[in-house]
Amino acid sequence: MPLWLQGALESAQAAVISALVVVAPIVMVWATAGFQHSGFDVLARLAGQAWLLIHGVPLLLDTPGAGSAAYPESGTLSLIPLGLALIPFLLAWRAGRRLARASYTDQLWQALLGSWLMYAAFGITTGFVCRAADVGISLWAAAFIPLIPFGLGMVVGARREAGSWSRLIGVDAVAWLSRTSQHSRWAGSYLGSAIKAGSVALMASLAMSAALLAVDLFIHWNLVVAVYEGLDAGAMGGGVLAIVQLGFLPNLVVFALAWISGSGFALGVGSLAGPLGTAVGPLPSVPVFAALPSGSLDFGFVALVVPTLAGALAGWWFLREGENHFDEWLSIKIRARWFTAAASTLVLGAVIGSVAGLLAAGLAWLARGSAGIGRLTEIGPDPLRMALFVAAEVGIGVVIGYAAGPWLERQQKLREADLETVNSR
Repeated sequence: MPLWLQGALESAQAAVISALVVVAPIVMVWATAGFQHSGFDVLARLAGQAWLLIHGVPLLLDTPGAGSAAYPESGTLSLIPLGLALIPFLLAWRAGRRLARASYTDQLWQALLGSWLMYAAFGITTGFVCRAADVGISLWAAAFIPLIPFGLGMVVGARREAGSWSRLIGVDAVAWLSRTSQHSRWAGSYLGSAIKAGSVALMASLAMSAALLAVDLFIHWNLVVAVYEGLDAGAMGGGVLAIVQLGFLPNLVVFALAWISGSGFALGVGSLAGPLGTAVGPLPSVPVFAALPSGSLDFGFVALVVPTLAGALAGWWFLREGENHFDEWLSIKIRARWFTAAASTLVLGAVIGSVAGLLAAGLAWLARGSAGIGRLTEIGPDPLRMALFVAAEVGIGVVIGYAAGPWLERQQKLREADLETVNSR
């Protein structure tokens, strides 16, 4: 079939599957009489609104006559469950791989164009049908915002199938780089390795944040269970609540990263939860909130070491990469090695720390949002504050890790030599 038509069918399939995944928990709640209005049209609109929300489309909530002058029951629901947002991304990743297999290098754009047009049409149709008196939806947002996770997933999947960008878009990056000057290639290698090292630091910080989050949930498990029992939602309702909380699990990991970095995160207007103390107002009865560390923490500042450890790992990784061309250039220009080594290491810490800070700010921007009503119009970390804290702590760790790297390498070589000696015997 024509590539544009195959792309349209792939996107339609992905849209229907992601919609069914969203409909399933709503039907479970409906089956237990969990909705005040159980009409089919109400359930269909709710499912469509949930589908748009997991794609990042903000919903404009308005409940006239509710709330108070200080906290009116109206606002924008923009808190995206990143775990559920992975569903359209993974479906698009699969579709991108299939379309890349069916296309030649100079024809892939036809499949992508047909796919994106179909997904945009699905989004705008859903937004038009699912608008209500108390839930407003921008049709422009419904048409274009779902294309961000879906389009990104398709590009990543197509790149994975093609194996290289040159096969995907017909541009040979190696040939283009060979035409540049040696200084440009050195600068590109240095910056490319620094970006990779910043990503290593961020991923290590997220891994340790996830581990600390798991430990915190284990320690406060009795409080979490007590909230479940107090809700008395039944087996079906408890299962749906667990699914929703799992959908927000990536958000919680980013919140944990904000907590251990010292920047903290908000759970309502004027609140702040961080390693030096927690000051939040009344929270809704969500079980996972029971695990939030409360009060003044005497040893909470120890958590600030985590991003520094991640930065040390990134500095060691950069040393093993062997792409510190700025240090080589500086050594040629200035003969004082004590100065060039210190200066290049400090610059490296600043560069990798800045990369990690920018990536952390992007994650904070994705994970934060508004619940739309009352005090909960501010939830999550502040991107700028988180970027500054993570950049500073990772930068310090990079300096330590890069300086200690030669000693770590020497110790590893000694261990390998001892192991070879033992094996030879």
